[in-house]
Amino acid sequence: SESSTSGDKQWYQRRVRGKKSSVCTSLKILQHLVVSANCIGEALVPYYRQILPILNIFKNHNINKGDGIDYSQQRRENVGDLIQETLEAFETHGGPDAFINIKYMVPTYESCVNN
Repeated sequence: SESSTSGDKQWYQRRVRGKKSSVCTSLKILQHLVVSANCIGEALVPYYRQILPILNIFKNHNINKGDGIDYSQQRRENVGDLIQETLEAFETHGGPDAFINIKYMVPTYESCVNN
């Protein structure tokens, strides 16, 4: 019974790690897409209603290890930090309406341009 519990736990950890990895990869791709050409950031603004609700859910998923060392920051695998970077890229490259749309879908977002 105990070995099945540890096996279930390992399976769950691998599964979460796999999903986290694909979320991180997707966020990095979005960041590269936004900065790859002048008009792409503005072209994505109409799709914010599909993209941003998911980012809003996971925006505060940062790892808190207390006094421990979190190596996911160095590998850029911290979901909360990647979402913040992605939102900032959307705002910076999304044109004049980007911030308003981001703020509507992610109410806790603070502007990186207006500060």
